[in-house]
Amino acid sequence: MRFAAITLAVILLVTIVWLYTPDKPRAALEAHYAGLPSAFVEVLGIRLHIRDTGPRAAPALLLLHGFGSSLDTWNDWAGPLSAEYRVIRLDLPGFGQTGADPAGDYTDARAIAVLMALLDHLEVARVTLIGNSMGGRLAWAFAVVHPERVAKLVLISPDGFASPGFAYGKAQDVPLLMRLLPYTLPMAMLRPSLLAAYADPAKLTPAVLTRMRDMMLAPGVRRAIIARMQQTVLTDPVPLLRQITAPTLLLWGQQDAMIPISNAQDYLAALPHATLISLPGVGHVPQEEAPAESLAKLRSFLSG
Repeated sequence: MRFAAITLAVILLVTIVWLYTPDKPRAALEAHYAGLPSAFVEVLGIRLHIRDTGPRAAPALLLLHGFGSSLDTWNDWAGPLSAEYRVIRLDLPGFGQTGADPAGDYTDARAIAVLMALLDHLEVARVTLIGNSMGGRLAWAFAVVHPERVAKLVLISPDGFASPGFAYGKAQDVPLLMRLLPYTLPMAMLRPSLLAAYADPAKLTPAVLTRMRDMMLAPGVRRAIIARMQQTVLTDPVPLLRQITAPTLLLWGQQDAMIPISNAQDYLAALPHATLISLPGVGHVPQEEAPAESLAKLRSFLSG
């Protein structure tokens, strides 16, 4: 029995060591992923990783990525848009190469304050906000608090309405497996969780998967992800959405398995100036999965 117990303990120890995944050095990640046009600016005590491209005098777009993502999700849109717009994108605090917020605050209120401070820092008086998933929720929440700074809204599969089993006014429980995230991140565990964002699994290429894993291995990011989950408390969005007067485009993949397109009806009922465009055969990240088609819809809305 004693031998069996020792053997089991050794197996467990070897397994833990084998699965342990440390953070990657910040300098190495920046050298690989933060070449030009990347820049780092300090806003409210946070070193934000941003890319600011296009004519400075052109209408400004601020692009906000979703949970667990980074500014790279906009790569296929940013180049073409920069020909006629000022395109600003960032790794939101707690993600990518921005990394952890020294204040440890990952509430929506903190995010809105950071975005406002960034626009002031860049001397952008008015902006079209484009947000995907969690970034969509932050976009419309910003428009509620600072309507004078928002020209238009583009919400791509936006978060905001509570999913079945979740309640407003209460932080969600973080599953035990998720609590292990700061210690381990095997590719075999990460890939299935990311595949849910794509209607076509082939769109999650090895290069994209590697980049997303590297961004999650940036110092402090995995702990920040857990902290954000613990601090996110949804409020009934309907009274807030009804206050928004900015012209709004809802862009949704018909095969979105993360936030189903049926949620679009809730947004249409609450937003007074919203239009829905659905994309057949597309999942949760149209800007990655169908960049040309989704960009054409976006351009039409922006120029209208």
